[in-house]
Formats: sequence, C-alpha cells, structure tokens
Amino acid sequence: MDKMLNTLEAGLPKLGLSLPQEAENTLCRFADAVVKQNEVMNLTAITQPEAVANLHLLDSLTVLAAADLRGKSLIDVGCGAGFPGVPVAIACPEAKVTLLDSLGKRMKWLEETLPQLGIEARCITARAEEAVAQLRESYDFAASRAVARLNILLELTAPYVKVGGAVLALKGAAARDELADAGNAVKQLGLKVEDILDFTVGDATHSVIVLRKVAHTPARYPRRFAKIKQEPL
Repeated sequence: MDKMLNTLEAGLPKLGLSLPQEAENTLCRFADAVVKQNEVMNLTAITQPEAVANLHLLDSLTVLAAADLRGKSLIDVGCGAGFPGVPVAIACPEAKVTLLDSLGKRMKWLEETLPQLGIEARCITARAEEAVAQLRESYDFAASRAVARLNILLELTAPYVKVGGAVLALKGAAARDELADAGNAVKQLGLKVEDILDFTVGDATHSVIVLRKVAHTPARYPRRFAKIKQEPL
C-alpha cells in the first residue's frame, strides 16, 4: 500500500491535481480491494502496486484533469472493475457517478464494496446499448476506457450525454489514429471534437479525447452491438 500511495502522490502533480490525504488513502484502499478480489474474480491483469497506481488510479484521474465534474453527472460506460468511475467518485465527491457494466458478478462486488469504503456511486448491470433506453441524454459526461475503438465507443457513449455535455474517451498512444478513423461517427452522433489532452502517467502518455455534444443523437443510435461491431460508423 505504501508503494501505491507514494506512486499516486508522485503522479498527481503531473496531472495538475491535488487531493486531500483522505481521498488518496481511499483511492489506495479501493485499488487494494480490487487486487485482493482479483484472486477469486477476473478483474485486472495489473496487480503490482506501482502499476496499479499508474495504470488504474492516475489513468482514471485524467478525467478530472480534463473536465470540471463538480456538481455534474457522469456515467462510466463499461466500467469493468470500476475504472475510471470509482476513482472519479472518490476524488470528486461532488460529482454524481453512475457505473455501468454488463457483468453481474463484477457489479455485485462493486455494490457491496463501495459502501464499505464510503464511496457513493450508482451501479447498473446492463449492456450499454440497452440501458440507454431509460437513461438517454441524461448525463453531463460519459467516460470510458479500454472498451472499444473510438468509432465504436462513441456510439455506445454519446446517446447518454445531454446536449452541451461531453464524451471523455480515455485512450493511449493510438488516440489520434483512432480519432482520425472516427470522423463519421463524430458527425452522425451529434458530437464535435473539442480537445485532445495528453498526460504523462508513469513512463507513458495517456490521452483524453474531449468530444462536445452539440446536437441530439438520432434515436436510431445505438444499434445492436453486433451491428455496431460489424458496421462501425
């Protein structure tokens, strides 16, 4: 835990962030809980303390370096073990965070674990293209990482965002290449590229692509996932 905390504290200034000690401790406690649960449930391939701090915690916190979430709502689409949504909820308790994933066991674990750590977030077990029926255009932000290439990811996230809000896509070295391939998706879904922000996390560059919602997403989107994958926008 000390190695994780030290790595976290060393990385925060590089993101332009400063957190209360209690928030830093809670971030490490949650990450430690993920690593422990990983012994019985497939949550992450990353288990070394320094790597967890860099690739899970600091990577997730790039969301807060890219957007002011205070008083805003955010949905983490395809949250997996809770990244980036849970670190965002810890570091910015003023944000209203929803975690969405289709894997029931994973979401049940999050529902049980988060209250034990004093973390507030809504957990929804559903596929992204199905849950949107009840949650369409009801969030200020949608964030996601490691779910799919950008042209596919945008069709799963943009429908959740209010006009005026934004999609925050967490990407690695291929961010600009993926964006170059996603021009049609951006246009069709009512989005506009606002910025690509690069952050140094550990020894790597992590990027957040900010796409502003400038028009309503047509009701025909998202399509069934098989169709999205087969014929990306």
